[in-house]
Amino acid sequence: LITGGLGFLGSNLALSLCRLGAEVTVIDSFLPNHGANPFNIAEFKSEIKLIRGDIRNRSLLNKHIAANDFLFNIAAQTSHTDSIEHPLLDAQINNLGQLQILEACRHKNPDIRLIYCSTRAIYGKSDKKNIDEETIPNPLDIYSVNKLAGEYYHKIYAQVRNLNATILRVANGYGPRAQMRGPSFGILNWFIRLALDNEEIKIFGDGKQLRDYVYVDDIVQAFLAVGAQNDLKAEVLNIGSGKGLPLIKIVQEIIRISGSGKIKYVPWPENNKKIDVGDFIADIRQIRAKTNWNATTPLNQGLRDTIHFYRTNKKRYWS
Repeated sequence: LITGGLGFLGSNLALSLCRLGAEVTVIDSFLPNHGANPFNIAEFKSEIKLIRGDIRNRSLLNKHIAANDFLFNIAAQTSHTDSIEHPLLDAQINNLGQLQILEACRHKNPDIRLIYCSTRAIYGKSDKKNIDEETIPNPLDIYSVNKLAGEYYHKIYAQVRNLNATILRVANGYGPRAQMRGPSFGILNWFIRLALDNEEIKIFGDGKQLRDYVYVDDIVQAFLAVGAQNDLKAEVLNIGSGKGLPLIKIVQEIIRISGSGKIKYVPWPENNKKIDVGDFIADIRQIRAKTNWNATTPLNQGLRDTIHFYRTNKKRYWS
């Protein structure tokens, strides 16, 4: 079972699980302007059971959690800026929605293997560039606060209710099957759209801030590697490439590969500046040691594959 299974990460995970022979059910609420896109699972449309529903619907969760062995809990409101504009919606989904899931697991399927998708955003700003799991969280927006609360809920249910839950803090992801209609849900994919449309790519400040970007196939492999382990109850693990590059260098590579687009430097908007985390590189030694997982896709190869995918399927993602 995958919550948020029609979105960017959820759909890529669903396809990989189908290729491995799993029986896959996805739940998605089709939240407006978010990532749900039926084309994302077109390759296995007849094999994947699709449920249109919301993680705030307890009876729906009870039914489908009871019927599955694994739960990849990915559903979320994922926009930092939207969380500031609509904080109550963010809290309903990323906070109360998580409690509904955990209560359904506790009552209907306490043996389910549960993987919770959290985010590197919970770290906020830090004096360290290489961020390990012991770094004290410092969330800078409503989204990050509620995702951190979701982490603690999963950890408490693992420790007190004995659920076999693991928390994964995912760095910036990019790749096929993302929402491409706006910049709020993954800036690198948005930059790829702008480049393919030969439009200006606005860089805030000098663009020298370091970012850790990880290709979606590598993220999926991390989820599978962790899901296959039964001895990671209540563990918190980083997922990232473990490498940092200046954002401007990544954008220059996007323009080079796509053969179009142009850079425009602009001052930091005040609201964005307040919630920017600065430099970030994920320390991934823990997940490497516990699962042998490592991000293996070079950035230029991931960008090439992503650009090819969207160039081929533009009409499915631009409208």
